[in-house]
Amino acid sequence: MAIDLEKMSKDELKQLRSDVDKALKTVEARRRAEAKRAADAVAKEYGFSLDELITADGKGGKGVPKYANPSDPTQTWTGRGRKPNWVNESLANGASLDDLKI
Repeated sequence: MAIDLEKMSKDELKQLRSDVDKALKTVEARRRAEAKRAADAVAKEYGFSLDELITADGKGGKGVPKYANPSDPTQTWTGRGRKPNWVNESLANGASLDDLKI
């Protein structure tokens, strides 16, 4: 698919750049989630959770994200503390926490 950038207006080019940036963030978030699932599976093979390996001293840290915003996967939540606005909005619109799991 070839896009002729020369024929596009300034506004069209800005929108294209915005769309590309959003697509790149989505791809990165998806790959990060895939990597987390793979790392979690390997940790389980050795009898650990990924959280246990990340926080080696056993004390809590920021935590590993467990939920992601479906409309912007770069927004994540560990499931601890106050729910972010996007979680509350999703729940109000009929989604469940299971729907938001990474």
